Amino acid sequence: MAEAHQAVAFQFTITPEGIDLQLSYQALNQIYCSGIRSWKKRVSRMRNRVIKGVYPASPSSWLFVVIAILATMYMHSDPSMGLIAKIQQHLPLSLHVSLSAQGQTMLSALVFSTLLWLSLILALRLCLKLLLSYHRWMFELHGRVSNTTKVWVTLVRLLSSRKPLLYSYQTSLPHLPVPAINDTLSRYLLSVRPLLTDSEYKRMTELARDFENNLGNRLQRYLKLKALWATNYVSDWWEEYIYLRSRGPIMVNSNYYGMDFLYVTPTSVQAARAGNTITALLLYRRKVNREELKPSRVPGTVIPLCAAQYERMFNTTRTPGLETDVLQHWQDGEYVAVYHKGRFFRLWVYNAGRLLTPREIEHQVQRILDDPCPPLPGEERLGALTAGDRLPWHQMRKQYFSSGINKRSLDVIERAAFFVTLDDEEQGMRGEDPAGNLDRYAKSLLHGKCYDRWFDKSFSIVIYKNGKNGLNAVHSWADAPTVAHLWEFTLATDAFQLGYTEDGHCKGEVDRTLPCPQRLLWDIPAEVQTQICKSLTVAQSLAEDVDCHVFPFREFGKGQIKKLRISPDAFIQISLQLAYYRDRGGFCLTYEASMTRLFREGRTETVRSCSNETCAFVKALDGGESAEQCRRLLRLASEGHQNLYRMAMTGAGIDRHLFCLYVVSKYLGVDSPFLKEVLSEPWRLSTSQTPIQQIELFDLKNHPDYISLGGGFGPVADDGYGVSYIIVGEHMINFHVSSKHSCKETDSHRFGAQIHKALQDIMTLMSAEPKSTAASRGTSQPKKQL
Repeated sequence: MAEAHQAVAFQFTITPEGIDLQLSYQALNQIYCSGIRSWKKRVSRMRNRVIKGVYPASPSSWLFVVIAILATMYMHSDPSMGLIAKIQQHLPLSLHVSLSAQGQTMLSALVFSTLLWLSLILALRLCLKLLLSYHRWMFELHGRVSNTTKVWVTLVRLLSSRKPLLYSYQTSLPHLPVPAINDTLSRYLLSVRPLLTDSEYKRMTELARDFENNLGNRLQRYLKLKALWATNYVSDWWEEYIYLRSRGPIMVNSNYYGMDFLYVTPTSVQAARAGNTITALLLYRRKVNREELKPSRVPGTVIPLCAAQYERMFNTTRTPGLETDVLQHWQDGEYVAVYHKGRFFRLWVYNAGRLLTPREIEHQVQRILDDPCPPLPGEERLGALTAGDRLPWHQMRKQYFSSGINKRSLDVIERAAFFVTLDDEEQGMRGEDPAGNLDRYAKSLLHGKCYDRWFDKSFSIVIYKNGKNGLNAVHSWADAPTVAHLWEFTLATDAFQLGYTEDGHCKGEVDRTLPCPQRLLWDIPAEVQTQICKSLTVAQSLAEDVDCHVFPFREFGKGQIKKLRISPDAFIQISLQLAYYRDRGGFCLTYEASMTRLFREGRTETVRSCSNETCAFVKALDGGESAEQCRRLLRLASEGHQNLYRMAMTGAGIDRHLFCLYVVSKYLGVDSPFLKEVLSEPWRLSTSQTPIQQIELFDLKNHPDYISLGGGFGPVADDGYGVSYIIVGEHMINFHVSSKHSCKETDSHRFGAQIHKALQDIMTLMSAEPKSTAASRGTSQPKKQL
């Protein structure tokens, strides 16, 4: 194979005349360029460590401190109050001999200046950390900002005035606080009140009281001890016990998907779309590595969010284990793994330390598409091992993929920057049944054929035959907003920065001497092929049971909702409660994901959207109460929901605290009837909003068709719904609804119709409100801009 020869820098042959040494100058040049690139990356990382290590100060501030100290000493004043003299006395004897008295004084002054500079940096960092621990601004009303918050905003902006790197704020973010146990229990009981009868609520109240008076305080002490020791008292346990210890399939149950533009496909050439998409993703990786991305912030504010999840975005794989999986992260690889028609390839994306142009990557991808070689025995459906149960995959991996050719090929996949599937199907909103095709598009991204994705990779890109694309991401390493940030950049860079020629190909020139993509080789025995079939059967049964429905809601968007002076998210969440009530004839425990990235290594918290206020409004609207009464209850429900969301964001949520108390109880070997019942309650309505974080990348005025479809996930409960939504621009909301065909009480299309009607009914109700009344209530909205 040509690529195998080019991977060797020299070869020699022993002949009667001696040793015949042949050097491959091309290979040596590759080695040289790769080394230069590696050293450049090391220098860049060292530079970034220094810059973010002294943030919010700058490295040049050290020189300012030194000059200031020396200038003061020149004026015969001692700013150190005798410390410079003491430092001079403790200098090594060799320096006393080799340096003059003036030199010793200068060296001592430099040491003192450096120590003073470091002390000032620590003081500034502590001040910033204390400032970022202040969260009362989130609860203040529009137009009623306190003087304390105004001073706080000024100080935060002052300390954040220097341009930060991606990870500059990490050491200044506060730690997630452990809520008081009585506060958590009180809020929990309030959240379940609308779901329980009087007798059930009385029983739960007694369980909670008994837990608080006996076992609860003991568990709380252990949890506070962990909070003092760990960076975040929730995240490591959440990652391990909620994600990595699951022994069932991660396909559908855990992984989620992201979609392409709704109306536009930038090119219909599959290889070209792959070229631009891969290039955009690698440009994003470069920005992450160089820390050139701006730190994420709370929308409309200067408040930074934790960036820890970006660290494992690329070159990361979830590997199966006996009791728990492991997230493995490697240093940057210079290739991606590609799957096409049952074959696996290694596609090099760098040549002599240079990132290939989009046109060159397109050329390489086209070589894969044109390759006529059939799959090796067992290769075509090998990916099914990642789609089935985790324990059989662990056993197969340990026994048959731990050495030899299988290990080498598996390492290529797992160490790749990411995984790419060149799908032989066409997807998107097209043809005579656009609505049905959107549903099939969602199912394809969620599970595909159950063997043509590598579900263990941190994320996998899917490029369809007609140029449509999408992604499938592992949930254990990061939450949807982090992946959404990556996907926004990718779509915008692909469409608006890289672009295509008139005939749909990537721009740029092609070096046709590039080595062909390397075909991965396998030796898959019959035992593994048997397990592949079993895992595929499990995965197909799960995939066929998923009922997906994707629909854009175009009647109105956040623009019209905000005119009502109601939070768009609260408006949608209340609509979901109304839709569920009409669909199932009652209420259920509802999960809405909220982030806790205001704290270091924060991930998510649960907003229990089914509240007393929301249920009161739903019953009033469907019970024939007066419009005025319904509007009053809606505003109360909206304000209550917003308060719940703020509390979750600021560390005063319910569910992560109770989850950690449960974990502590298991470590101690004690049982709690209260915690056991709380943790076993099913979330029959699981919801999440996909935020648009980089709206500046999309010009919706000049390019209104470039609208993101967002993404979705599978149902959490067997008899429930999964609902994801993305608020696009001012006039559209896209919904993704999932459920299971096996449950006769759920139907994604029926629930989608109920959501559509609920949104319209609430808008009709609120649009009829007298303008004078609406204006008088305008001051009740939270402040959004700081």
